[in-house]
Amino acid sequence: MKKTLTGNTPLPDQGEGSESAPSCSLVIRAYNEESHIGRLLEGVLQQTLKDVEIILVDSGSTDATVAIANRYPVRVVHIQPDEFTFGRSLNLGISHANSEYIIIASAHVYPVYPDWLERLLAPFNDPTVALIYGKQRGNTSTKFSEHQIFARWFPEASFTRQDHPFCNNANAAIRRSLWEQHPYDETLSGLEDLAWGHWAINQGHCIAYIAEAEVIHVHEETPRGIYNRYKREAMAFKQVFPEETFRFVDLVRLVTTNIASDLWHATRQTSLWSSLSSIFWFRWMQFWALPIGRCSPGPQSES
Repeated sequence: MKKTLTGNTPLPDQGEGSESAPSCSLVIRAYNEESHIGRLLEGVLQQTLKDVEIILVDSGSTDATVAIANRYPVRVVHIQPDEFTFGRSLNLGISHANSEYIIIASAHVYPVYPDWLERLLAPFNDPTVALIYGKQRGNTSTKFSEHQIFARWFPEASFTRQDHPFCNNANAAIRRSLWEQHPYDETLSGLEDLAWGHWAINQGHCIAYIAEAEVIHVHEETPRGIYNRYKREAMAFKQVFPEETFRFVDLVRLVTTNIASDLWHATRQTSLWSSLSSIFWFRWMQFWALPIGRCSPGPQSES
């Protein structure tokens, strides 16, 4: 029997035993997110979709993250910092979930609309869909180049049968039954979402992108933070796609073309002078991290 969302959209059937299951289980990874976690949890409580199970996986926060989460109907589970990988923390959170439909969100995102969860889950009415991801946009603190990345990776139009494995676990949903067949890779330093999407497509499943399931993703990273993030991803990308190569000419091409594109868009948006410095250092840190990451062994910490 299908539950009904607020409005007329049916929630996909969770199968046998689903009458007592929550509508979905939301898994949030967090580390020192006291500035953001409350806004996400408030946004979840205001969703049209009710009966949402919320699981927060905390990896050793030393601020008020856990205290703030405990003000809400949240189950907090803990992972030791020295045991953390992105995949391991997700596997831990999902292992505590009671719904077939697993929403995954970063602790520093928050929904734009009250039907975020409803929109994100809707493609599961197609039984071939294994994974869904939604739109992300930045806020006023987001660097100009990151705005450009969001616009390119998360377009305005939805598509329900994507032919490539890109996805992003800052705002995504998967089927728990498929996760049981193939948990997230705990050895990766990042891109556990891309690796899982790659597996799902190879198994004959589909990935959907829903632009209407929009969140604001708050990144307040220093140049070092940008470098570390893309270094982690380069390390993981080499592990997932070992056949791919990266040459010095690729570094030069990516840096120059992306800086040129950012400068052009910034000029059109009359924000060139305010964005000029960050465009150069952001793109350099982003792409210089790629060859360094490809040469670096082993997973890297979350920071």
